[in-house]
Amino acid sequence: MNYGIFTIPEPKNEPVYGYAPGSKERELLKKAIQELKSKELDIPMFIGGEEVRTGNRKRIAPPHELSHTLGYYHKGGREEVERAIRAALNAKELWENMSWEHRASIFLKAAELISSKYRYELNAATMLGQSKNVFQAEIDSACEIIDFLRFNVKFMEQIYREQPISSAGIWNRVEHRALEGFVFALTPFNFTAIAGNLPTSPAMMGNCVVWKPAETQIYSAHVLMKVFREAGVPDGVINLVFVDGPTAGEVIFAHPDFAGIHFTGGTSTFQRIWKTIGENIAIYKTYPRIVGETGGKDFVLAHHSADTKALATALIRGAFEYQGQKCSAASRAYIPSSIWEEVKNYMLADLKEIKMGSVEDFTCFINAVIDEKSFDKITGYIEQAKKDGVNIIAGGNYDKTKGFFIEPTILQVQDPMYVTMQEEIFGPVLSVYVYQPENFEDVLTLVDKTSPYALTGAIFAQDRYAIDLASKRLRHSAGNFYINDKPTGAVVGQQPFGGARASGTNDKAGSMLNLLRWTSARAIKETFVPPTDYKYPFMAES
Repeated sequence: MNYGIFTIPEPKNEPVYGYAPGSKERELLKKAIQELKSKELDIPMFIGGEEVRTGNRKRIAPPHELSHTLGYYHKGGREEVERAIRAALNAKELWENMSWEHRASIFLKAAELISSKYRYELNAATMLGQSKNVFQAEIDSACEIIDFLRFNVKFMEQIYREQPISSAGIWNRVEHRALEGFVFALTPFNFTAIAGNLPTSPAMMGNCVVWKPAETQIYSAHVLMKVFREAGVPDGVINLVFVDGPTAGEVIFAHPDFAGIHFTGGTSTFQRIWKTIGENIAIYKTYPRIVGETGGKDFVLAHHSADTKALATALIRGAFEYQGQKCSAASRAYIPSSIWEEVKNYMLADLKEIKMGSVEDFTCFINAVIDEKSFDKITGYIEQAKKDGVNIIAGGNYDKTKGFFIEPTILQVQDPMYVTMQEEIFGPVLSVYVYQPENFEDVLTLVDKTSPYALTGAIFAQDRYAIDLASKRLRHSAGNFYINDKPTGAVVGQQPFGGARASGTNDKAGSMLNLLRWTSARAIKETFVPPTDYKYPFMAES
């Protein structure tokens, strides 16, 4: 065997393609969309390298075009989850003992495949299956997943290189073992990149994974799995199952080899999982790692010195891009009365121009929300606001005859503790509270105390004393804090992402911190010439 101390190529963030009219990428993406729409896929689970079809087929349709069938996936049950766990455990010994540079190579190859061969297919699948416009798909299912793969491999190298000091005659070293058991990756619908990152980050550290994507993201998850298999991920390392959450939980959280969960989803779901793990703690071989990014009620706080046009643009983009279906979406805003009218007029002018419709119309800024359950939840908040006499500044209309369409909606609330200022809606609804400029410091307390979440937040101000004060007073209010920018759009390697309080464990996806959770360190001390006499110098007679 040949040996070397290997250095991973320095990662760079994947360039975001523009898709301007007449561009090559626009032509290739439109072609990929048409190719996918021209056929109905039959999507199997992948367990131990085998395609698994149960015959229990569930239809997949675009949220914005309910009449069209994209394909069917095969839904599994308890038997498939048990089989996936067995496959993961059977693959574990070979995978965790593979030289780390070969694990690294597999995921670097996956990044290259997405950047080139699969870019348009994966973007098209995300657009059609999750109703994302071309830009939202490009920054997610192309650039972010590529960045996760490239940067995480570099973080892996950095973790391995970090070593302790050694005294004379001693060599101290630390090795990072895979966890003892299997990891469960439970992934959401709203980011294809997250769906790809949650199983691959534990896998590249030597773990084997059972991956359950959200049912509304299976269409693009299928493309990711094709990429991973072509990149060379061995059979059983990542096992893709399509089952409902309770079924998966009943099997996985009762298994003695359960070693960790990598989760993105709802806060209440994560809390139930944590409780279940706690109740079962005595049956596990090791204490499971619990890593989760959950909900958000993300704020934008404006000072009277804020640039009003920049603020309005940040609110429109932050609240309504991808229909507000981002954990980081701007959901509550606090704006001083001295600038409110100007900010409101800018936003209303933008909303008059914004188009809502199919992802195939590249001029549309807004598309459909993910499914009927989400549609009903979001519109329920809007209807309650109407009944409560809340001032609807913009939007408030919706329709689900052809797709799950909800207009971008702005509510101006009189009560800063109104329900839409506190609860996560996960849709295109922005609640605004207008305050008196002299009450800025009181509003800082209000921002901090209103919501149980602490994911993202932003301060808009030109007054640096105001920025400094907000940064200090809102220290624990957001895991990602933005100054004069919208609270969305964290970039891998630049803004490690995650929040605390009810927003999760703040293990920072897109950084070394997350990768560390998927290792179990072993410290090794080697003494070259060990002592042969038990006596110490202090024991000698004077």
